Amino acid sequence: MTGTAKTRNAWRMTVVLVFLGAALAALVLSMAFGSADITIAKIWHTLWSPTLRDTQDMVIWNIRFPRNIVAALVGANLAVAGAILQAVMKNPLADPQIVGVSSGAGLAGVIILILFPSWEYLVPMVAFVGALAAALMVYALAWRNGIRPTRIILAGVAVAAFLGSGISALLVFYGDRVQGALLWMVGGLSARSWPQVYVLAPYTVIGLILAFLGSRRLTILSLGDETAKGLGLPVEQTRFMMTAVAAFLAASAVSVAGLIGFVGLVIPHIARMIIGTEYRFLLPGSAFLGAAVLVVSDTLGRVLFSPVEVPVGIIMAFFGAPFFLWLLRRDA
Repeated sequence: MTGTAKTRNAWRMTVVLVFLGAALAALVLSMAFGSADITIAKIWHTLWSPTLRDTQDMVIWNIRFPRNIVAALVGANLAVAGAILQAVMKNPLADPQIVGVSSGAGLAGVIILILFPSWEYLVPMVAFVGALAAALMVYALAWRNGIRPTRIILAGVAVAAFLGSGISALLVFYGDRVQGALLWMVGGLSARSWPQVYVLAPYTVIGLILAFLGSRRLTILSLGDETAKGLGLPVEQTRFMMTAVAAFLAASAVSVAGLIGFVGLVIPHIARMIIGTEYRFLLPGSAFLGAAVLVVSDTLGRVLFSPVEVPVGIIMAFFGAPFFLWLLRRDA
């Protein structure tokens, strides 16, 4: 490895560590804000020695801390899923929501929540099947002698609209059962606590490990199909495997937090502008930055209009949509 390459990798590792520090700081600092402000000293004491002696201890340990963990896991999952899809589909504007993956998971989840509420424990796996089916549908529709970025976006918008109409139809026909599904569709973390942490954490660990194991393949794939084939990479097999990993991560996030958009678009793009397309650094960087951004966004949703809580999906759309338009104008 040349000196220049070592310097570049050292810079990338430094950025990843900065993103990790930002995520940890967001986890701790956001617990200080809410309907009742809590000192940082009290937060540290409760986290290191959770004796739950008073109301503030209960608020920190049973409400704010687990909710922040869920936000961090959801942000990491969506950001890494977006980074993978952007590599697989050769489109920097791809993300789980825009290309229909989140809509596939959402339709599958709504079917369970509305039609089979007693089977709610199946939502993560059913959502994964729906997300993978949507991703494969987009890929099939966009394929014609290769993949082009414009076709991916158009196919993704069409598939997302089609699946979204299915969700709307269910909400219309089963209006007496839609309250929980409506809140889930907006994308929010209200009332998320330790049970959701226990549900989401195994999916996050497995999904992120699989993503990092495939990081070298993604880096080679980003060089172009012909170059990747010349280096011996099975291109289509890699696309299918990594699409499945992205669908797994996105579906697990959607099953717990609902349809939160723009995380998978904005976060990987920002990380790529700083780190580059070396995926062994880009994937962890995206995961840590996604965790930090979603924790901060959820905190803003809790405190900006207190006592009214704004779902984090709305906060992300408010900031993410202008960024998406900027990307479109820049790449036009």
